[in-house]
Amino acid sequence: MWYCLVASLFFLPFYRRAALGLLAVTLVIGTINSTLQPPALAALGALGGVAFFCYRQKAQNKLALAGEAFLVAGSVALMLHLLPGFHNLKIVSGALAGPQSAPFTFYYNFDKALIPFVLLGCLPTLLKRPATPPGNRLWWLVLLLSMPLLLLFATLAGGLRVEPHYPEWLGAFMLANLFFVSFAEEALFRGYIQQRLSQRFGNLWALLATAVLFGLVHYPGGPLLVFFAALTGVIYGLAWQWSGRVWVAALVHFAFNLLHLLFFTYPFWYHQPG
Repeated sequence: MWYCLVASLFFLPFYRRAALGLLAVTLVIGTINSTLQPPALAALGALGGVAFFCYRQKAQNKLALAGEAFLVAGSVALMLHLLPGFHNLKIVSGALAGPQSAPFTFYYNFDKALIPFVLLGCLPTLLKRPATPPGNRLWWLVLLLSMPLLLLFATLAGGLRVEPHYPEWLGAFMLANLFFVSFAEEALFRGYIQQRLSQRFGNLWALLATAVLFGLVHYPGGPLLVFFAALTGVIYGLAWQWSGRVWVAALVHFAFNLLHLLFFTYPFWYHQPG
C-alpha cells in the first residue's frame, strides 16, 4: 500500500490520471487493512467532494472561495495530524542516528501525503507554473552550496554537531522524507501559499512571508529551529520560484534533510548533562 501511495505521488506532477488511479487503489487497500478508519474516510470524502467541486468551477465566486478555504484548512489539518481515523505506520521509535543525536521517531504518514491531491482541487497550477529563473544559472550553484553552509552555521550556533553516520533505517527515511514530508510540505507552502501570495503581493514578499510561516510551524523545536527553518524556507522558496515546479523544491528540501542526517546530529544535538 505504501509503495502504491509513493507511486501515486511520483506520477502526480507528470501523469495526473495515472496518479489518481493509483491513489484510488491505495485508498481501497488502506480501507481494507484498516489504515483508514471511518472518521478518516468521512473526512476524505468531504475533502474529495469539495476538491472536485472547486476543480470544476470556471470562475472565482463565493462558493469557490469558501471551498478553497475548506481545502486549505483540511490540508493544514492533514499536515498537523489533526484529523482522526488515520493509522499511520511507525517506522522508527526513539532511535539514535548517532551517539550525540537526540532520540528520533518517524512514521509513514498517510494523511500528510494526501495534501498535494487536496490542494490541486483549488489550484490547478499547484505543481507547475511559469518559472521566474535567476539572471544567471550560477545562482543555482549558490543556492545548493548554501545548504551545507547553513548546516555549518547551525553547528556554530550550538544547535548541531558534525557527526557522520549511516543508520540502518536510512532507506525508509529517504522514502518517507521525500514523498510524505518534503513533497507534501512543498505543495502546501510553496505550491499553494507562496504562489497565492505572489499573485497578490509579488515574488519577494511572498517568498519572505512563506519562509516565516514555514519557520513558525517548527516552533515545537524551539526558537533556534524556527530561525533556521525560516532560512531553509528561503532556499526552498527560491528553488520553487526559479523552476516553477514543486517537485524541484521538494528535491532541494529532501537533499537538505538527507545532508543533515548523514553528516550532522539528527534531528539536533542532544547534550547529555554531566
